[in-house]
Amino acid sequence: MTGGPRTATLYWTAVALGLLLGGTIVATEFLGRAGPTVNLVIAAVKAALVAVVFMHLRWSSPLQRLFAGAAFFWLAILFALTFADYLTRRA
Repeated sequence: MTGGPRTATLYWTAVALGLLLGGTIVATEFLGRAGPTVNLVIAAVKAALVAVVFMHLRWSSPLQRLFAGAAFFWLAILFALTFADYLTRRA
C-alpha cells in the first residue's frame, strides 16, 4: 500500500458519515413511504465512504479494488435475489 489517508480526510469522512446518519433519521421520520428507498441510497453512500477511506481502497492496488468491487457486486446480486423472492411470495 502506498500512502494512506491524512488526518483531515479521516475527520471530514467522519463528519460526512455523521451528516448521512442525520439524513437517515430524517428520512425515517418524515418521508413516509419514500423513506426506505432514501435510506438504502444513504446506506450505499455510507458503505462507499467506509470502503474508500477507512478500508484504504483509494490507496490500494487495482487488483484489490477489483476484488472489493466483485464482492460488492456479488452482494448486490444476493440482495436482488432476496428482494425478488420477497416480492413474489403470496401473503
